[in-house]
Amino acid sequence: MGGLGSEAQKLVWEGAIPLEIRLHESEITTHPPPPPALILGPRLAYLPLLAHQLKPYFSDTLPPGADTVWFDYRGLPLKWHIPIGVLFDLLCGEPERPWNLTVHFRGYPTDILSPCEDEDSVKWSFINSLKEAAYIINGNCKNIMNMSQADQLDLWRSLVNGKLLTLYDTLKILLPELFEAEPSIDQELSRINIEESRTTETTSNPQDLENAINSRCKEMKETPDECQSESFPYRKTEIKLVRIQGIEPKLDIPFAWVVKNLTNPDHFLHISVFVNASLDQTNLR
Repeated sequence: MGGLGSEAQKLVWEGAIPLEIRLHESEITTHPPPPPALILGPRLAYLPLLAHQLKPYFSDTLPPGADTVWFDYRGLPLKWHIPIGVLFDLLCGEPERPWNLTVHFRGYPTDILSPCEDEDSVKWSFINSLKEAAYIINGNCKNIMNMSQADQLDLWRSLVNGKLLTLYDTLKILLPELFEAEPSIDQELSRINIEESRTTETTSNPQDLENAINSRCKEMKETPDECQSESFPYRKTEIKLVRIQGIEPKLDIPFAWVVKNLTNPDHFLHISVFVNASLDQTNLR
């Protein structure tokens, strides 16, 4: 995985978050309670995939019953189909080291979380996300649909086991449109410098990250500069920070570079935007 872009992607995909995971007090049947489990959670992985480490660790103190693993952060049930890194970026405005989570093996909140029976549920969620990305990119997802069960399993195991080169090579075959010839470092830096040095009559580069965020917010009928939703008719908001893959990039970074280097293996780009809200005095008159 050579070249500037792919090296950045490799570093991102190898990222992990230190986790301190406690068993919920209602499920502790021994005294003293077990100490928290300390685990490195890969940013690209999903919380249910930690079950094979946590179940043996807490097994001696669990009450009788069937296991259905789920997690919460400060009482908020965490969606299992969202990558660990994205959950961390979104929920921790001030990053915690380690990230303190609570694991449950009983009382699955079916009214809040979609069912997750086992690792297969997570695997099919990932494959379906990949199908959706392929359809958006190519107009069809036949490459994914035509994969054999064995190939799908190999793809999944490469993600679970952290075999990044295997994962990258497999995705490159499935979605070749995303993997154009990599420019050299000099070519990439020259292109970025040229884009940054361009002078235009507008206040920002239409291809930068800030413009992309504004465009997306407008689609959602909100803008970072002025959020006039029905729920908050008197509030204005401004961007406090943007976080992608644990990175807080400058807003003038070329959006094409962000897409190329900071997407997840399912080819979705997750951008966490934190805003400051203030009263709009003009609406109070």
